[in-house]
Amino acid sequence: MHMADLGDVRLHYRIDGPDDGAPVVFANSLGTDMRLWDPILPLLPPGLRVLRYDKRGHGLSTCPDAPYAMGGLVGDVERLMDHLGFRDALFVGLSIGGLIAQGLTVKRLDLVRAMVLSNTGAKIGTKEMWGDRIAAVEAGGIEALADATMERWFSRAFLATPELELWRNLLVRQPDAGYAGCSAAISGTDFYATTATLRLPTLGIAGSEDGATPPDLVRETVDLVPGSQFHLIRRAGHLPCVEQPEEYAQVLTDFMRATGHI
Repeated sequence: MHMADLGDVRLHYRIDGPDDGAPVVFANSLGTDMRLWDPILPLLPPGLRVLRYDKRGHGLSTCPDAPYAMGGLVGDVERLMDHLGFRDALFVGLSIGGLIAQGLTVKRLDLVRAMVLSNTGAKIGTKEMWGDRIAAVEAGGIEALADATMERWFSRAFLATPELELWRNLLVRQPDAGYAGCSAAISGTDFYATTATLRLPTLGIAGSEDGATPPDLVRETVDLVPGSQFHLIRRAGHLPCVEQPEEYAQVLTDFMRATGHI
């Protein structure tokens, strides 16, 4: 485990793989930390140089006072990648991580050679919806949203398994201020116009039972980028890397090979 001191925030990060490996960056969803990617990492090709990190207000990173802006979240990973020498990377972003991917790629195309927009959109939800969630967290903590969140995150089959408790615990143990701060960042983000200017290899991944970012939203978003690809993972909700890790890893591997990243 490592900490990068970026001045206004300190980010917890981890790098796996050789120094000369093909660089891959993973940005996880709201209410999770870098452990979101644990199920798929052993299934990816050997030799990759993989960077994972906890965004501000999540995991072991520091939690500045809310609210946050999407520009700040994009700037965090931009500074982290510059600090660690990650350039020309494949950037995989899920949910808010996908918004961060879009914002970073528009700002610093030198850092990103291809992107995967997983279970995300150019715009997610409405200001009113996010305002209600922020108010609920401020009043009763993340626990107040936990059960409804699980229903959006996972398929009906997964909701009936003992493993559900692992992910519910992961959610409610994130800092309330971090969840509220990142919710504010999502609320204020609309990347439709800017994402439509991008020209780089792009893959969209959706879960057939995703209650947070439905497949049509993911497809609509990646269709903004000419030549993009789209893959639907069935029997999965908002976190298909958890429910269907083998298929998720295979789709990523195929995309890396098709784009010459490996």
